[in-house]
Amino acid sequence: MSYEMLSATRLRPSIIAAIFVVMTLLLASAVHANPGGKTEQAWAALARGDAVLILRHALAPGTGDPPEFTLGDCSTQRNLNETGREQARAWRPFLAEKGITDANVYTSQWCRARDTAREIGLGEVTDMPSLNSFFRGRGNREQQTRETIRQVNGLEAHSAIILVSHQVNITALSGVYPASNEGVILALPLSDSPAVLARVAPP
Repeated sequence: MSYEMLSATRLRPSIIAAIFVVMTLLLASAVHANPGGKTEQAWAALARGDAVLILRHALAPGTGDPPEFTLGDCSTQRNLNETGREQARAWRPFLAEKGITDANVYTSQWCRARDTAREIGLGEVTDMPSLNSFFRGRGNREQQTRETIRQVNGLEAHSAIILVSHQVNITALSGVYPASNEGVILALPLSDSPAVLARVAPP
C-alpha cells in the first residue's frame, strides 16, 4: 500500500467525524433559528392586530377553588400570592420590549385573573365572562369556548388584545396546557382549532 493510500485510509474516520459534527451543528442551528423567527413573527402579528395573546393567570397556589367560592368575593377564592403579583407585573416591561405598550385587556371575573390583568398595567381591564373557569363543572366548556371565539373575532381593537383566563379555558381553545403566567399567541380570526403562533412568558 502506498503512503498516499495509507494516509487517506487513516484520515477517513476523522474526516467522517468532522462531517458529522458540521452537519449536527448546522441542523441544531436550523432547529433553533426557526422557532425564534416564528416567535418574532408572532409578536409582530400581535402588535398589528392579526393575533391575540391569551395567558393563564399568574401564580395562585393550590388547585381549583374552595367549596364556598363566590363570584365577586375574593376571600372565598384562590388568589395570587406575592410571587404571582410579581410575575404579572413582569409582563409590562416584557411586552414593551416587543413593541407593545398599550393593549385592550379582557379578563375572567375570577379574582386571580382580574388581579393578573390589573398588575400587567397596560390599560383598562374589561370583564369577559366566557373566560371564567369551568374547572370541575363550574361552567360550560363548549359554550364558553364558542363564546370566546365569537367575542374575540368581533372585537375592533386599535391596539394589541390580551386575554387573561385559566388553564382549562386555554387548553380547550388552543390545545396548549400553559403554566401559571404563561401565554399563547393565537392567529386571528379564532376558530375551533386556531393556529398557535407561539408560547411566551416573561423571563
